[in-house]
Amino acid sequence: MFGNIALRPFQDTDLDWLVEAHATHYAREEGFDDSFGPLVESILQRYLLDHDSARERGWVAEHDAHRIGSIFCVQGAQPSWAKLRLFLVLPQARGFGLGQHLLDTCLSFAGGVGYDGVTLWTHKSHEAACALYEKNGFVLEAEKPVRSFGCDLIEQTYKIVF
Repeated sequence: MFGNIALRPFQDTDLDWLVEAHATHYAREEGFDDSFGPLVESILQRYLLDHDSARERGWVAEHDAHRIGSIFCVQGAQPSWAKLRLFLVLPQARGFGLGQHLLDTCLSFAGGVGYDGVTLWTHKSHEAACALYEKNGFVLEAEKPVRSFGCDLIEQTYKIVF
């Protein structure tokens, strides 16, 4: 499967799919309530309205014209730092190295446009993603219990310095 996967830039026509894919996946896998989809939509709307095309990028992974994943690199709270957002690999696309490919693409882009490093926000329950981050040199910076999306979660912040 991986040999037939293409990464292409995120387009406005991907917005509805990406919102639905995130909302459906996290409702099924994590029990998230219906507040998660609107958060994803607001992130994407902001990206479409106001992203810096030289320093921010979103990618959609496709296999046989079917969307199967995404990742975004946007400017973080500090202008010299990037933030990884909306990293998703659909269950049917797992086990083929797509997550690593998306992460490599994002990190390479961030380093290539001069960011000092990348931060990301996730939840401890996303064990496969957290293991991938750690395997690639991300360090857990902080974690705290939260009530988000109708669930009790452990929110985590990771970072990697280039």
